Amino acid sequence: MRRRWPEWWDWELEFSPHLFKRTLERDFTELDLRTMLERARGYRPDIVEGRWVVITLHRRQTWEVIVEPDFDSKRLLIITAYPYWES
Repeated sequence: MRRRWPEWWDWELEFSPHLFKRTLERDFTELDLRTMLERARGYRPDIVEGRWVVITLHRRQTWEVIVEPDFDSKRLLIITAYPYWES
């Protein structure tokens, strides 16, 4: 059965400045991030209202990607991404 994703799931991605800093520290690229989102296994609300945690895999490890839908511009802002053990 196909997972039901929210309306913002297919919106154009936008990357936060914070994310670019983390790509260097955590050794992943924009292409890696896009692949992670394609392989997402689920999502849940984040502790910050209006944000979501997307659960995915990268290099055979569970990662979490924090996203924030912008309903006005219909863009999905990627806040950060990290290996699950780092959360």
